[in-house]
This record gives sequence, structure tokens and C-alpha cells, in this order.
Amino acid sequence: MKDLNIMIVGVGGQGSLLASKLLGRLFIDIGLDVKVSEVHGMSQRGGSVVTYVKSGKEVHSPIIDKGQADIIISFEQLEAARWLPYLKKGGILITNTQKIMPMPVVIGGTEYPSNIIETLNESNIKLISTDALTIAKNAGNEKAVNTVLLGVTAKHSDISKKQWLNAIKKTVPEKFVDVNLKAFELGYTL
Repeated sequence: MKDLNIMIVGVGGQGSLLASKLLGRLFIDIGLDVKVSEVHGMSQRGGSVVTYVKSGKEVHSPIIDKGQADIIISFEQLEAARWLPYLKKGGILITNTQKIMPMPVVIGGTEYPSNIIETLNESNIKLISTDALTIAKNAGNEKAVNTVLLGVTAKHSDISKKQWLNAIKKTVPEKFVDVNLKAFELGYTL
């Protein structure tokens, strides 16, 4: 398997850290070196969160520079637009269509940008957008947006579905495994 650079972007509380741990477990289980690093602002207050996950035969640094991400998984559409410059040519942007209003919008200082998904579609990239929040609710827990998006990611990866499912079982707390497996399956079958 080739080196793989994945960025997970969203806002605090959306489960990006669990998603990065799950990816780390997945890559370790298939015998790759992996480095994970998270950078976040006011994550506990809904601020921007970005996690870097790099895997390969030998990985020296977890940081992904502009134009180097093979995949960007975005839990919120404004964050997809914000981090788009990090996607490499030929990369895939997988985004939730959910909108979470940042503080400047909440206090009336600015407006949430309109037509983000349409603008991303015109960016000459491979874009997969889905309403992962509704899918997660249908799976039984709106907090399973992360595993819905990982299901979508898995469908577009060279890693077997069985290996993804094993990583979920090993990483997700036991009482949430079933709902996360269901959310993953719903994302995988999109």
C-alpha cells in the first residue's frame, strides 16, 4: 500500500479525534507506520479542528502541508472550503453537508457563506458530499457522523471492509459499537 495522507476537519465535538484514532488503529493493523497529530483552536467551544493522519512504510512527521492530502474528510461544509488548499491534485474531498455556524456568524458579525457545496463542485476536484448527520440519526445516534464519513472513505479505499470493521470494534467504546457499525455500513453503501 502506498503512503496515504488524510486530513480530518470539522469543529469541536464532532468526533474527529475518535475518527483519527480509528484510522490509526486501521493502519497499524494492516502493518503500516502511522503518525497522528491534532491541531485545534477552541475545540470545546465549537472551534475549528484539524487532525492529520499519515501512513506508509515509514512516516517521519504527522504534518500535512498544502497540496499533500490524498483525502480530506470534512464534518462540516465551511471547514471543507477552509482546508481545500491542502488537497493534492487527484485527491478526494469527502464532506458532510451540515452547517455549523461559527461564532462570528452567531453574533451577527458576518454571514455564513452560501453555495459552498456548489462552489466546491466547480473546483475541479473529486467531491463526495452527503448529509451524514441525517444518516447518523437514522443509524441511531447523531454523533456517529464520523463513522458515516469513514464508511464513505472506506468505499473509496484499497483496504478491505473487514479490516475497517475490525478497527471500529477495537476503537469505539463497546456500548457504541453497534450504532457505529450501522452508521459505517450506511456510509459505505452510499
